[in-house]
Amino acid sequence: QVQLVESGGGLVQAGGSLRLSCAPSGRTFSMYCMAWFRQAPGKEREFVAAITWISSYADSVKGRFTISRDNAKNTVYLQMNSLKLEDTAVYYCAAGPLLSTVVTDYNYWGQGTQVTVSS
Repeated sequence: QVQLVESGGGLVQAGGSLRLSCAPSGRTFSMYCMAWFRQAPGKEREFVAAITWISSYADSVKGRFTISRDNAKNTVYLQMNSLKLEDTAVYYCAAGPLLSTVVTDYNYWGQGTQVTVSS
């Protein structure tokens, strides 16, 4: 059974940093695009960042967030700096065949990890 397990969420003050991790199990995801999405209460799930051999970012996080992957550890990371109140959301790790910003293009999803930014 394929699982994506996220970790690293929590409560942080505005301006602070967090690093999320996603560790796929049951399959090697080195050939997959790995991505992060987020969903705030009452809002649709939205693209944050994705990585293959290149990376892509939503405009709202560009310059503050960095996505990276360690294929040897089969892990993808999202380093989040200069966090803002509007970054508060459940963050989901996803895997799919192509780099995309579209939710439905991803086949595998984690359970999500809560990130809360306080003032």
